[in-house]
Amino acid sequence: MSMNNTPMANRLAISIFGKRNAGKSSLINALTGQSFAITSPVAGTTTDPVHKTMELLPIGPVVITDTAGLDDVGELGALRVEKTYEVLRKTHLAIVVVSAEEGVTDFERHFLADLKKRQTPTVVVFNKTDLNPMTEDHFKEQKKSLALPAVRVSAATGEGIGALKELIIENARFDEEELGLVGDLVRPGEIAVLVTPIDKAAPKGRLILPQQQVIRDLLEIDAIAMITKEHELKQTLESLKQKPAIVITDSQAFMKVSADTPTDIPMTSFSILFARQKGDLAPMVEGLRRIEQLTPQDKVLIVEGCTHHRQSDDIGTVKIPRWIRQIVGGDVQFEWASGVQYPKNIGDYAVIVHCGGCMLNRKEMQYRIALAREHGVAITNYGMLIAYTMGILPRALKPFPAALLALDD
Repeated sequence: MSMNNTPMANRLAISIFGKRNAGKSSLINALTGQSFAITSPVAGTTTDPVHKTMELLPIGPVVITDTAGLDDVGELGALRVEKTYEVLRKTHLAIVVVSAEEGVTDFERHFLADLKKRQTPTVVVFNKTDLNPMTEDHFKEQKKSLALPAVRVSAATGEGIGALKELIIENARFDEEELGLVGDLVRPGEIAVLVTPIDKAAPKGRLILPQQQVIRDLLEIDAIAMITKEHELKQTLESLKQKPAIVITDSQAFMKVSADTPTDIPMTSFSILFARQKGDLAPMVEGLRRIEQLTPQDKVLIVEGCTHHRQSDDIGTVKIPRWIRQIVGGDVQFEWASGVQYPKNIGDYAVIVHCGGCMLNRKEMQYRIALAREHGVAITNYGMLIAYTMGILPRALKPFPAALLALDD
């Protein structure tokens, strides 16, 4: 991935919902100005979420997602609807498409009530006005009953698309940009040393996403990013005339980096930075305490927000289970989830160990944390578990006073 490309997790997520054959796919084509999604008069053409990234000024980078019809039927239809609700979890702005002829039915009203409960900003689009002209009085009546921003469009002719874009700009709320990774840890002109091991798991010819995003964040705040490998860290630090504001490392190099970094220089990991940006570190500390109390009957869920080829000594399937067994002093049961999949039976687990979540947006990560809390399930983070196992967690959390206080308590 180029550093010039904004990752999907850092884009405003605009998602299009509605019943089958409401014209959702035609609408995303009209919004993007491309024949991107397959359209057909046959209901249920869209079977899986379809994503399109673009720039929408003055908002900036967005990802627009077309979804399967909410009224899909049958066993496969139920699975498609389930995927649509997975998209909803990470949506910043929902566009609900309804028929200009029918207006808003009880079906859409029920879904709109769900959006209100989730506090998801919403725009209602009355589509296909070229086939079913909607009178001004009928439109005003429908809009008043909804008490939501609404617009009439024809995705086929493009009529009203400009007005829809204006409504999107007016109603989009995006708080991720306010939650920087290092903006409160490094000031303009200061140096951050990034330790980026290059091993067989690293993509050839490029840095992994967390490293890219931290570098971008440092550049955007006019700080200086110094990149080195773990075996060159000591030499790198000795060569600097200015003491760095922080050292940030891949969690798997924690032990060596801790040994080579003077104690007066703050140190943490990419994974912990992302856990803080996407969620909250204090509950992650509580999750570590729960690991100490595990028994052989307990289940641990290990979750990664992306999918990748597993290596022989994979962090999620090999190393973390090994470290947890060492903490417990015996065996426990492990299960795994990756990508957008997140188990419904979350209450079956004693602890969830989650990656930093660089591929997930904050809304999705917040949902996962809240669901764990709702079921009384402890949750922690890869980087924090690794630091805890190596006996350096207090040092890794020192840059974050609230998390350090939770650890002391």
